[in-house]
Amino acid sequence: MLTVDPRSALPPFEQLRAQILRLINEGSLAPETRLPTVRKLAADLALAPNTVARAYRELELNGVIETRGRHGTFVCSHEDPIVHQAQKAAADYVHQIRSLGLGDEAARSLLESALEVRSTDLGMP
Repeated sequence: MLTVDPRSALPPFEQLRAQILRLINEGSLAPETRLPTVRKLAADLALAPNTVARAYRELELNGVIETRGRHGTFVCSHEDPIVHQAQKAAADYVHQIRSLGLGDEAARSLLESALEVRSTDLGMP
């Protein structure tokens, strides 16, 4: 199911991360599915174990997969990993804003400004 294109401009870890995320979003990798070990997947794809470990680490930081020690690495049971990632990003934003001493109104204003600029940059309404 997973492949790495050595000619791609994307680094191998990013190719893996994106493919695993896509499989989860499509439902091909259901919640609680156990993923191959880092060493197994690295061997199967002829990659360095650190490459696979980085892809897994990125996915874990985003709450998409979780490592359960010796039991292995599993797809998280969140209903929608994208929504979970967005919730985490929002919580991180609030934490950062508050650590800077800004209030809720300032946070909302900054967020609204960022959304407007981003939408304009992308040619979106």
